[in-house]
Amino acid sequence: MRQTNKQIVQNLRSHYDTSLYGLGLTKFVKIRIGMGLLRTRQQHHSVESIREAMIDLREMYPNAGAWEMVSLLFHEHTMSVSRNVVIAYFSKYEVNLIRQHKARRLQRRRFWAAGVNDLFAVDRHNRWLRFGLALHTGIEPFTGRIMWMRVWHSNQNPQLILTYYLDTIQELDMPMVTQSDPGSENFGIANAHTMLRQWHDPTLQGTLQHRWMRTKKNVMPEITWSQLWRHSRLRELLRQWSTLCNDGCSLIFRWIFIPWLQCELDGYKDRINNTAKRHDRNKVLPHGVPNLIYDSPDDFGALDFKIILEPGAINHVRNLYVDPNHAVFELVPQDFGDFMQQCYDELGRPIVDCRSAWDFLGFMSSCHHQWCFLMMIWTTTSYHSWKTTRTCHFMTEMMELTIWVV
Repeated sequence: MRQTNKQIVQNLRSHYDTSLYGLGLTKFVKIRIGMGLLRTRQQHHSVESIREAMIDLREMYPNAGAWEMVSLLFHEHTMSVSRNVVIAYFSKYEVNLIRQHKARRLQRRRFWAAGVNDLFAVDRHNRWLRFGLALHTGIEPFTGRIMWMRVWHSNQNPQLILTYYLDTIQELDMPMVTQSDPGSENFGIANAHTMLRQWHDPTLQGTLQHRWMRTKKNVMPEITWSQLWRHSRLRELLRQWSTLCNDGCSLIFRWIFIPWLQCELDGYKDRINNTAKRHDRNKVLPHGVPNLIYDSPDDFGALDFKIILEPGAINHVRNLYVDPNHAVFELVPQDFGDFMQQCYDELGRPIVDCRSAWDFLGFMSSCHHQWCFLMMIWTTTSYHSWKTTRTCHFMTEMMELTIWVV
């Protein structure tokens, strides 16, 4: 995250005993320079020095503005660049781009949160179900921290959605209340969270510790989805799915794209959680880096309503509500996944990114089509011929060609 030297020194004091040790600003600057961690002015970036990185980022974020590009350069290329340099780059190399103003285009809504961990707001995103991709997120509204952002082939199974929540609170402990739109996929979170709250506070017996928000009142996750898609190229990349693929390669698409997209979403989540949002004069909640507000609410004059979980509580709920052998937890069928993994290993485990994903999809689809052809030959061969060494040798050679000759 980007912070001034003074802010870093101040935050470090909570990580060591100040009665025994001390760290001043001057000493910290010497240590930082000695480690090669240079600030914006010390890196001396210009329009030309950032051009290669900007071209690379524009492939994935073609509509990002100056503020977001500064953050992307810092988190993805470790380049600390001033906003003026980025604006100068736009003026020189992207003069034809039209600036998209937000003024008078958004409807302002009020949202209340008493403090950190007052509630988690969860929501699914269904616009990409036609691609076989289902998304789900959980937000801590007071800090604006993204608790999870997951992509899978389904977001309608209560057990799957519940695992997102349980994995999060197992690491970070539990909020007071959860909140979501009406929908059966959220029944798991509603029931499990209510049980955990009653486990830790018996006076809550007979109450529901989950809010059902109607008529588009669950606004925080919706804002998160809007911000993600506004500047990302993911939407354009996935539109190619409808023209390049058919039903026969849907499993291949799932096997390749879901892990890659999850890495992209994890990177986006980390960048948002470690970047201070632009100051908003209408916002009364603390301004700052979401992770810092979440980890140190006292420094921002905020309350923390986190509930420390007792040992064994999550395991009890998980065993009660989640069947780990359910088919929804499989990315693809086991046999198909083993075949794809074998092909991937034989290819040398190439890196899958926004440039290579579609070429890799086409290659793996060709491998799969040849495999299906071989299986047809195999099943139509007589049992006696199949038992012969010659036929087995022939099939082995053909399977090798499936991987290498395409």
